Amino acid sequence: MTELGTTTLISGGTRGIGLAAAAALLDHGHRLVLLGRSPHLGAGGTGARHGSGDSTATGAAEVRARLRALLGQTGDGHRAPDGADPVSAELVSAELVSEGRVRVEWADVADPRAVAALAERLAATGVRVDVLINSAGLMSQRSAKTLRTTPAHWREVMGVNLDGAFHLIAAFVPGMVERRSGRIISLSACLGRFTGPGTSGGLAPYRVAKAALNALTKNLAAETGEGTRGILVDAVCPGHCRTDMGGPDAPRSAAEGAQTVVWLATRDPGSREHPVLTGRLWEDGRVLDW
Repeated sequence: MTELGTTTLISGGTRGIGLAAAAALLDHGHRLVLLGRSPHLGAGGTGARHGSGDSTATGAAEVRARLRALLGQTGDGHRAPDGADPVSAELVSAELVSEGRVRVEWADVADPRAVAALAERLAATGVRVDVLINSAGLMSQRSAKTLRTTPAHWREVMGVNLDGAFHLIAAFVPGMVERRSGRIISLSACLGRFTGPGTSGGLAPYRVAKAALNALTKNLAAETGEGTRGILVDAVCPGHCRTDMGGPDAPRSAAEGAQTVVWLATRDPGSREHPVLTGRLWEDGRVLDW
């Protein structure tokens, strides 16, 4: 699924792992819809949920600038074209991030009405989503053990990490099923596993949300035929990455965390009779136990 014309919607696509995946997918010829919560929201994830037309345009310009910067990097998993000088590399980046290839949208994925309105906007302009990457995420408060979590904080974390993925799936996957072609890739976490680091407790809303996201992935994969009907559904553990959520001292770059996401979005799907392995939790290209 690397031909020009494949459209990929990435929630949480305006920063972090989602943005790193976007930069790599441009190299594979994908058209992108990058979804952020609001042009007002800063790195800390706080701020107004809705902006004016001017602030929306400014926010989109900032996202495109970050994407151009990623495409022009010489390290961290991305590089300018071989032999290109800085000027030509900048021109290539500007062309890739043109409005025809990259569309920036804003919606709170926790709000089903906002996601439905997003689907209507895209449909009205002829945009068909072929690949859905659920990358929007929200970390729990450090003190959020099960008996110390408020109902409001529980709902907030679940709303983004679990409900948001469900709302996007409900909005865009029926079209994939009808076309018998599509991919759903959800950013999970090893903290949501029932083995290894997932068993140590703490960060209760985040852990439980990611465990539920894993279950949603497995269930949807079974319901869509585990690849036999043209739909691939998978989850990814990206590892601890240097993002707004992971912090500056994390051992992995956002580009490294995005590598398996990009691979799942572009790998050969196999045939309907012999589909590739799907309905799994992946890390660095290999299957993990749930």
